[in-house]
Amino acid sequence: MAIARKKITLSPSRDIPFNQLVLSQSNVRRVKAGVSVEELAEDIARRGLLQGLSVRPIIDQTGVETGMFEIPAGGRRYRALELLVKQKSLAKTAPVPCVVREGGIAEEDSLAENVQRAPLHPLDQFRAFLALREKGQSEEEIAAAFFVSVNVVKQRLKLASVSPPLLDVYAEDGMTLDQLMAFTVSGDHERQEQVFDRLKSSYDKQPYTIRRMLTEGAVRASDKRAQFIGTDAYVAAGGMVLRDLFQGDDGGWLQDVALVDQMVAEKLKAESEAVAAEGWRWIEVAADFAYGHALGFRQLRGETMPLTAEQEATRATFQAEFDRLSEEYREGDEMPDAVDERLSELETALEGFETRPVVFDPADIVRAGAFISITHDGRLRVERGYVRPEDERPAEPEIDAADDEQAICALAARDDVGGNVMIAGEPISEPEEDNGLSPISDRLMTELTSHRTLGIRQALGERPDIAFLSALHVLTLKTFYHYGSDSCLELDVKSIGFSAQAPGLNDSTSAEAIRVRHESWAKRLPKESADLWDVLQDFDGQGQADLFAHVVSLSVNAVYEAWSRRPRAFAHADQLAQAVNLDMAATGWKPTVDNFFGRVTKARILQAVAEVKGQRAADRIEHLKKGDMAAEAETLLSDSGWLPEPLRTPRNGSAEALEADAMPASAATEQTTAEDGKTAMGDQTTSGDNGAADDVPQVIAAE
Repeated sequence: MAIARKKITLSPSRDIPFNQLVLSQSNVRRVKAGVSVEELAEDIARRGLLQGLSVRPIIDQTGVETGMFEIPAGGRRYRALELLVKQKSLAKTAPVPCVVREGGIAEEDSLAENVQRAPLHPLDQFRAFLALREKGQSEEEIAAAFFVSVNVVKQRLKLASVSPPLLDVYAEDGMTLDQLMAFTVSGDHERQEQVFDRLKSSYDKQPYTIRRMLTEGAVRASDKRAQFIGTDAYVAAGGMVLRDLFQGDDGGWLQDVALVDQMVAEKLKAESEAVAAEGWRWIEVAADFAYGHALGFRQLRGETMPLTAEQEATRATFQAEFDRLSEEYREGDEMPDAVDERLSELETALEGFETRPVVFDPADIVRAGAFISITHDGRLRVERGYVRPEDERPAEPEIDAADDEQAICALAARDDVGGNVMIAGEPISEPEEDNGLSPISDRLMTELTSHRTLGIRQALGERPDIAFLSALHVLTLKTFYHYGSDSCLELDVKSIGFSAQAPGLNDSTSAEAIRVRHESWAKRLPKESADLWDVLQDFDGQGQADLFAHVVSLSVNAVYEAWSRRPRAFAHADQLAQAVNLDMAATGWKPTVDNFFGRVTKARILQAVAEVKGQRAADRIEHLKKGDMAAEAETLLSDSGWLPEPLRTPRNGSAEALEADAMPASAATEQTTAEDGKTAMGDQTTSGDNGAADDVPQVIAAE
C-alpha cells in the first residue's frame, strides 16, 4: 500500500499596518551593501513595494501575541518605508504586504533569504536595459530609474548589441566580461565573429588583442588626417566611428579609410586654391612631405606686416594684464581656474601678435612657390616663398662701379698661353703707360693680396673672439642665404637629406623643434646678407653661441648607410650623444609595427619583449605569426621607454656595435673577431676620410 506524501504548507501572507512592524535583532545582515536606503525609498515611491517582508509575531512572557511583528528578513525595505513615513509620503498605518512565519529559527529565515537569492546574470541586465530602450525609454530615463549614470546605461546597451552568438558564448562562461567589452569596439557582427574565430586558434585572447584586431586598418581619431578634416565632418559625410566605451580611446577610430583620404585631398585642394590665388609660380600639395623636402631651394625673406597703432595698444594692454596676473599668483599654492583660463587666453592672443602674416615682393612671388601639408597635430601648414634652382635669375658678376680697376679684374681673364688679357673671349692690348695712374696688373694684385691674406690669418689666429664671429658669419651665410660668397673664409656646412625616410620622420618631435628654432632665427637675421656681419656683432655672447649651436647642429650626419662604412664618424656620434645626454625615448620615439617590430626578425621581437617584460611574456607570444607578434610587442612595450640598440646612448661608446647591429648577420660575422669581443672594423682598410684619418698628415686646404 502506497504511503501518501505529506503536502507542504506555505506561510500565510497578509497586510500589516506599518506602525505594527519593528526591526528584529535576528537579521543577519550587518554590513551595508548595494543600493542605499535613500535610493530604495525612491524606487518604492516610484514602483511600489515589489517584495513583501518576512515577519514573525512578537510573543509576550505569557506566550500571547502582542499584535506587533518583528522583521528578521527585509530590514532595508523596512528602513526605506520608514524614511517614506518620515517624509510624509507614506501613512503610518499604511498596509505592508508581509509573509508571517511561525516556528523555526528567525536567523535561519534571514540567512536563507540572503544566501539563496540568485544574483541576476550581467547579460540578463544588459538585455533588460535594451528591452527598456526598445520600449521607448531614453538612456537618461533608464539611468534615473536605476540610479546609475547615463554612461553606464550606454555601456550596458553596447554590451547587449554584440553579436548574439558571442553573447551566447558569454552566457555559458566561454568568454570573460572584459573580452566581451573589447568586442563592443566594432558594431559589425560579421567582423566580431571573424575575430572570434581567429581567437579560437590563438593562444593570446587578451582584450587588447581583440581591440587591435577589430580596428586593423582604421584611422585613429588622433591621427593628423582625422584631426585635419574633423570627426564631425567625417560622420556627416557618412563615415563610421568605432568607439570604446570602456577605456580611453583618444576619440576612437575612423573606419572608412578611403573616405578619410578623399576628404583630406578635397580639403587640401580647396586650401591650395586660396594660396595659389596669391600668385605663386607653383604649389605642391601633400598630406605629408618627406623631411628635408625643401633642401636645395632658396627661401625668400618676406617682411612681417607691422602692427597698427590700435594693435600696438591692444598688445601692450594684454601684456600688462598677463604680467600682473603672473606676478600676483607666482607664489600661490593653487591658481584659480578662472585666472588660469584668462592667462591662457592672453597667451594665445599675444602669440597671435607675434605670428603675423609675412608679405613678399610681387616680383619674387612669380618665381617662387609654396608647399602645403598637414602638421603633426592636424593644422594646415603653408610654407611659402621657396625658389627652385631652375627658377633663379642668372647670377650677375660682382662689379664695383666706382672703381674701373676692380671692374677690369672682375670681367677679365688672362690667356694661359700668351699672357694676353681676354674680355669676352677677345684679346685686348695692355694699356699704354702714360703719366697718369695705370691699372695694377693681375699678377701684382695676386701677389699683394697673398701677403694680405697671410697677414689676416696671422692676426685672426690671435683673436679667438673675431675668429669665432667670422666662422659664425660664414656658416650662417651658408645656412640662411642662397649665396654664400660674402665671406673670404673657406668654410662650409653641409646638411644632408635622408635617402631612406623613416615613417613619421617629418612629424617627429625633433623635426618640429628644429623647424621652429630655424624659423625663429630666420626672423632675427637681416634680409640682406650684406648686413649680416653688423647684426652678428650686435648679438651678445649668448646669442652668438645659440646661433652657432643651431647652425652646427644642422650638419650632424649619424645616418648608417650600407654603402658607406664610417666607424669613426659613428664613434663621434656616440660621444656627441653622451655629451648632450641624448634620450630618444624622451624625444617621443616609441617602437611600433611600422618603425621597428614589423621590420625585424621574430627573434629580435622576442628579445625585446623578454628584455622589458621578462621571458614568460616573450614565451606567451612566441607561437604567433610575425604580424600578430609585432602588434603584440608594440602593445606590450608602448610605454616602457625601451629603445633598440642603434637608438641607445652608450655609456662606454661603441660605434662598432651600432654598425654590427644594423648590418646583416653574415657581414657582422666577417667583421667580428673572437679576441676580446672587439670588432675588426678599425683594422680594415675603409673608404672615405674615416679610413685614412690616422695615417696621413692633415693639410691646410687654403695652401
